[in-house]
Amino acid sequence: MTSWPSLESMPNNLVNYGVTENGIAIIELASNSSGAPLEDGEIGPNTYTHEMMRDIDTAVVKARFDDDVTVIVFTGHGQKFFSAGASIQMLNSVTPGFKYNFCLHANETLSRLEQTPKLVICAINGHAVGGGLEIAMACDIRIARKDAGKCGLPEINLGVLAGTGGTARLTRLIGKARALEYMVSGELMAFEKAKEIDLVNDVWEGSLEDFRQDILDYATQYTLPFKATMAVGNIKRSCQSGPEMPFEYHLALERELQAALFHSNDAKEGISAYAERRTPRFVGN
Repeated sequence: MTSWPSLESMPNNLVNYGVTENGIAIIELASNSSGAPLEDGEIGPNTYTHEMMRDIDTAVVKARFDDDVTVIVFTGHGQKFFSAGASIQMLNSVTPGFKYNFCLHANETLSRLEQTPKLVICAINGHAVGGGLEIAMACDIRIARKDAGKCGLPEINLGVLAGTGGTARLTRLIGKARALEYMVSGELMAFEKAKEIDLVNDVWEGSLEDFRQDILDYATQYTLPFKATMAVGNIKRSCQSGPEMPFEYHLALERELQAALFHSNDAKEGISAYAERRTPRFVGN
């Protein structure tokens, strides 16, 4: 059984990072309502600031460059919040110019996460609202803990919009009409409702401890030697980039990604194992 790893703080002490023995990187958001680091024993809403986004960026790049990491899991500290989004205290104390660049950097950070050729699973352990949901939507698979909170984009109640990818990603995930309705109403929804509209993939019962273990067990199936991680990355590339281009171009991209896989050791192993009626053991190249 895979165990939750020991975590180290990123430079600003707002994100914790660790890697399991089987190559699952854990990225945990951890901050108080002002966006400052948590004190001992403190459980915060994990709001983010520019400093936290820089920590997220550092952790994502760290996982990208680690050849032993094949899956990334995003989660929040504690059991009440995944993330309550951007720190309102921070937003209330900076200039419009800073806010613009803050959103720009957050967009760049979440885009880097989205484009990382490793599977990213969001373990939504509690409320995911505003920018918290925006982070979750940049992940590939979203799994929420039952009765642990709600999710939504209530920025309309502050007189603004979901400006770190919210309007763009929610529209692509659940469709224009439904996304528009949720964003202009500011309505928060239960995780079960989010599953109904395909905003989250699944909702699991259990304590926080059980949820974390279930997430690790689920993520393990996508690690080596069980899955061909190069193929996972190419599937992600096709699904991520393809819909943004004309259909014929998407087919061309798919062919090129497939051609690269045909030259891989894992494709040879997979095809041989199928012919020999045995379970393949992939190596990641």
